[in-house]
Amino acid sequence: MRVSAELLNRNGGGAARAAAPDLVGGPSDRQTWSLLARSHDLARANKHLESQDSYGVVLTGVRGIGKSGLARAVVSSLGPKVHSLQLRNTVANGQTPYGCLGFLLARLPSEAVSSPTGILHAITSLIRAEAAGRQTVFIVDNAGGMDPMSTGVLLNLMATGTAKVIATVQRASDLPEDFHRLVLEEQLREVHLNSLTEEQTRQVLGSVLGHYVSSTLVGSLHAAVGGNPMLLHSLLDEQRHSGNLVLNDSVWTLRDRIKLEGATVVEDFVRSRLAREPQANRTVVEILACAQRATLMDLAAIFSTEVLVEMEESGLLAVDRCGEHWVSLRDPYLGEVVRGWLSTRRRRELRLMLFGPKEPELSRLAPQDLLSYAAWMHACEDEPAPSPAHALAAAGAALDDYDPNFAIQCTLSLDPKDHEWVAGQRLKAAAYLMLDLPLHAAQALDEVSEARLASQGPVEFAGITAAKCQAMTWIDGRSGMVPGVIAEASQTLDALEAVGKQPEADLLRARNRLTLCNYEYQIYMGEYADIIDALEAELDKDRDVDPEHWLMSGFFLVEARCMLGRELEAQQLARVMSKHLREVGSPGPLEEAFARHVFPVLLLSGQWRKCIELMRRAPSKPSRLQYRGAITELGIGMAYAYAGKPSSAIEPLRSAAAQLELRPAMNLVKVAYAATAFAYAQLGNSLEAGRYLDLFRTCRGTGTYFSESVAGFCAEMAGRWMGDPEVKQRLLARVHQDVAKQRFTTAGICLFGATVEGTDAEYRLLEEIAGNRQGPLAKISGDLARGSLNRSSRSLLAAADAAAALDLLVVEARCVAMALDFARDSGETTTARTAQLRLERLEQSVSALPIQPRSDAPVLTERERQIAKLAGKGVSNREIAMDIGVSVRTVEGHLYQVFTKLGVSSRGELNGLL
Repeated sequence: MRVSAELLNRNGGGAARAAAPDLVGGPSDRQTWSLLARSHDLARANKHLESQDSYGVVLTGVRGIGKSGLARAVVSSLGPKVHSLQLRNTVANGQTPYGCLGFLLARLPSEAVSSPTGILHAITSLIRAEAAGRQTVFIVDNAGGMDPMSTGVLLNLMATGTAKVIATVQRASDLPEDFHRLVLEEQLREVHLNSLTEEQTRQVLGSVLGHYVSSTLVGSLHAAVGGNPMLLHSLLDEQRHSGNLVLNDSVWTLRDRIKLEGATVVEDFVRSRLAREPQANRTVVEILACAQRATLMDLAAIFSTEVLVEMEESGLLAVDRCGEHWVSLRDPYLGEVVRGWLSTRRRRELRLMLFGPKEPELSRLAPQDLLSYAAWMHACEDEPAPSPAHALAAAGAALDDYDPNFAIQCTLSLDPKDHEWVAGQRLKAAAYLMLDLPLHAAQALDEVSEARLASQGPVEFAGITAAKCQAMTWIDGRSGMVPGVIAEASQTLDALEAVGKQPEADLLRARNRLTLCNYEYQIYMGEYADIIDALEAELDKDRDVDPEHWLMSGFFLVEARCMLGRELEAQQLARVMSKHLREVGSPGPLEEAFARHVFPVLLLSGQWRKCIELMRRAPSKPSRLQYRGAITELGIGMAYAYAGKPSSAIEPLRSAAAQLELRPAMNLVKVAYAATAFAYAQLGNSLEAGRYLDLFRTCRGTGTYFSESVAGFCAEMAGRWMGDPEVKQRLLARVHQDVAKQRFTTAGICLFGATVEGTDAEYRLLEEIAGNRQGPLAKISGDLARGSLNRSSRSLLAAADAAAALDLLVVEARCVAMALDFARDSGETTTARTAQLRLERLEQSVSALPIQPRSDAPVLTERERQIAKLAGKGVSNREIAMDIGVSVRTVEGHLYQVFTKLGVSSRGELNGLL
C-alpha cells in the first residue's frame, strides 16, 4: 500500500485508470528519442519476445517515456523474419467490439463475421496466410484501453502460437484482466521503462546535437522534464527556436534558465494529462504548483483522504515517509506549467485555502517553503507584498538557492523606511556579485547613507562593510582600497565598544565578520604568510561561539597551509573541516566556500582524482548549474590537464570557456582559456593552443591569487610545449616571487615546469624548495633534483614510481627518460633496459613525451615483443612458432634481434623486462 494510505490510515485507493492517449503531432522521431540510451531495455525486450515459453512482452512506463518507439525498435531489430501488425487503442475503440481489429475485420469475407467464432477463425487464417511461415508480432499501443472482444482474439492467437504480442501500457495493472494474469504468471514478461538518468540524457543529447554538450544544458533539461524523452525532445526544440540554446565555440549551452511557460508541447502534454482528472485532483495540483510542497495533514484537512491516496497511486503525488510527510508533485515540470496558467484571482483563492488569511509564521517556513510563498505573493499583483521580514528572509534563501534575480526581486519590495531595508541592500549586492556585476553591487551599497548605517547594529554594520569590500575587490582599480575600509570599520567598532551600549556578543560577531573580510582579502592577494599564525589561532577557539566564523577560518587555513608547503597538513585539516561541515547541515554557501578552498589543495598536491570527485559532489540543481556549472566543468578540466590527460581535459575546458563567455564569474574565463591552451599543447595541437593563448592574452581584470597563478602557469606551460624559448625565464621569475612570499607549493610546481632542461643551480633550488614542502609531489621534486645533480638513475626512478602512484604519467615519463640517459651514461645496462621498456609503455599512454632521451635505443617491433614475452615465460621456439603461425627459423631470427637490441644473453633475462 502506498505511503499516503499508510499515513492517513486508509484502506485502498482509487481505481486505476487507463492510460490517456498519446499526444498526436510533432516530429516523427519524438517517440524514438530515447532509443539512443535504451540498448539495455531493447536487449531485454528482445530476449523475452524470442523466448520459447513467452507469449510476448509488456512495456510499461509513464506517458512519453518511449514505449511505442521501443516496441517498433524491437520489431525492427528482428528484421524480415517476423510479420508485424500494429494495433492502436483509442477511447472510441475501447467502447467498440473488435475496435482495434477493425482494419482486419474489413478484410474478412462477409460470411466469416456472423459469429465470434467465425471471426476468430478467419482472422487466424488471414494472419497465418500473410505471415507465410514467419512469426507474427502484434504491437498493441495503449493496451489498457482494449475492448473485451479484441482481448479475446489476441489471447487465442497467443495461446495457439499464431502470434506474439508487444503491449504498451503505463502500468501492468491497467491491462485487461486476462492480460494482467499472464503478466503475473510471467507468460507475458514486463519490461519497465524508467525516465532517462542524467547520464543517459547526456548520451542522447550528445548523439543528437553532434557537438559537446555542457553540463549546464544536460542538467537543466533533465531536471526540467524529469528525464521524460518525449518532453526532452520537445523542450530542446523550444529552446532552439527561442534562441536560449546556443552553439558557442562548438559547445551547446544555454543563455538563460529554462522556462516551461510557453513551451507548447509540454503545456499540451500537461493539459492532456489533467484533462480527465476530477476537479478536486486538479485543485490539489494547483495548490502544490504554487506551494511546491505541503504537509500531508494540511492537505488532508482540505481534501478527502481518498483523493490524496488515489493521486499518489496514479503517479501524480510523491509523499515523504519521514518527518512531516511532505507531499509534492511527482513531476516538477507539471507544477511549473500549471503555475503559469493560474490567474491572480485563482492564486489568491489557493493561498487562502492553504494558509488562511494570515501570513504564515516565518519561523515555521523552511527555505524551500519560504521561496514558494514569496513567489506566490509576488505573482498576485493586487495583493500586498510579503512582510519586510519575509521578503528579507526570502532574498537570503534565494541566494542560497542560486537565484540572484529572485533575490533582487524580493529586496525591491522593501521600502527604504523599513528596518530590513539596509540588510536587503546587502543581499541585493550579493545577488549582483553572483551575476558578476560588481559595479551594481557597489551602487546598491552606496545607497545606504552613513546616517542610516550608523542606526544599524554592529553586526549589520560589519556585514555592509564586508559586502563593500567584496564588491571593491572585483572592480578594477579599487581592490587596493579594501585594507583601508576594513581599518576604518574596525575603528568604528572600537568606538561602539567604548560607549558600552552594544551587546558583547554582537560586537564579537561584528569583529569576526571584519576579520574574515581581512582574511578573504589576504587570500585574494596571496599573502598567506601574513595571516597563517592568526588562522592557526582561530582553529584553537571554541567553534560553538561563532560556528560560521570558525568554519570559514578553517577553510582559509586549508588553502594557506597548502600554499606555504604544508600540503599534508592541509589535506588533514580539509578532512576535519568536511566532517564539521556535515555536522552543521552543509548549507549551500559554506559548501561552495569549502570546495573553493579545498580544490587548490587537491590540485596542487597531485590528487587529481579527488579534485574531480570534489567537483562532481556539487548539487546539479538547475539554478546552481546556471551560475556555477561552468566552474564545475572548469575544475574537472583543470584536474585532467594537470594530470597530463589532455584528451579528457579538452571537452570540459572548452565547455567551461564557452559558458564563462556567456556568464562571466570571478574573472575565471582567463583560467579556462589558459588551461585549454595547455591541454591542446600537450596533444601537439599548436593551432588550437595558440588560439586559446591569444584569447587568454586579451582578457582583462584580475582574479584571486590562486586563479591568476593557475592561469599563468597553464599559459606558460602551453608555451613550453609549443617551444617558446622565453618561457623558462618567465617561470623562474614567478618562482622567485613565490619564494619571497613563502608560497613554496606554487614555486615548486613552476620550477618543476621550468627545469625540463635545467641547470645545476636550478636543480639545487628545486631541491631546496622541495625541502619546504610535504607530500608526494615534494618527494618527486626532491628525487628528480637529486637525481639530476648526482646523475642518479635510482633517484629518478624513485621519482617515477611516486608519480606512477598518483597516475601522473607525463611526470613519470619525464623522470624515466632522464633515468634512461643517466643509466646509459654510467653503463647500468639492466637499469637502462628496464627504463627503456618502461618508457615504451608510457609512450602508449601519453600524447607526447615531455622530453626525449638523448639517444634513442632500438625499439622492439610488435612481433619481436610478442615472441620475447613467450620466450621469457619458458616457451620453446617450436611451440612459439606453432602458436603464432610462423616458422621456427623466423622465431630464431626475431629472438636474435631481441637479444641484440636489449643486450641480454639468455631467455631468463627477458622475464620481467617485458
